[in-house]
Amino acid sequence: MAHQIIATSRSATGIPTGRLAVWWVVASEIFIFGGLIAAYLLNRFLHGSWAQEAAATSTLIGGINTFWLLTSSWFVVIAHHYSEQKNAKKTRQFLWLTILLGGFFMGFKFVEYYKEITHGMTLFTNNFWSFYYTATGLHGFHVLCGMVIMAIIAEGDIKNERNWHRVENIGIYWHFVDIVWIFLFPLLYIAK
Repeated sequence: MAHQIIATSRSATGIPTGRLAVWWVVASEIFIFGGLIAAYLLNRFLHGSWAQEAAATSTLIGGINTFWLLTSSWFVVIAHHYSEQKNAKKTRQFLWLTILLGGFFMGFKFVEYYKEITHGMTLFTNNFWSFYYTATGLHGFHVLCGMVIMAIIAEGDIKNERNWHRVENIGIYWHFVDIVWIFLFPLLYIAK
């Protein structure tokens, strides 16, 4: 049986393939969220009534969710630190703490959605709520994807002490998801 060589880095850049792929994903997501945020801002400036609609969002829940995400980013940095030391136990511990806080974020988001929907603010109420649910729903989908990938890395790669570099890769993605929230939080919750 012939030995199969797997490309692990690009010779022209010297950047590992996985890291390069994550940066490509992040770059494409910047265009998606950037376009969404730009469209939101244009509409917000043109429609003064959007400030009244934004007043119905829960700044408290949005603030708590910001805390969960920022703390989870800190945990993924610690997980990366331990992965560089090849400490599987600590790496997995902090990956799972990151996932836990991502779960808290999603739980609070579902409570918030329930509250808003039961008060008649749905995706089809008006343009503000269409933007709100589209932006926060798309962001939540990215949080959920990050949690799933992180669990796969923790229980597959790190538990078997291989592919340590994937902790850094998921960390890059997770930080991007947090940065998006840092834009969404003031636009949807604070700017009333």
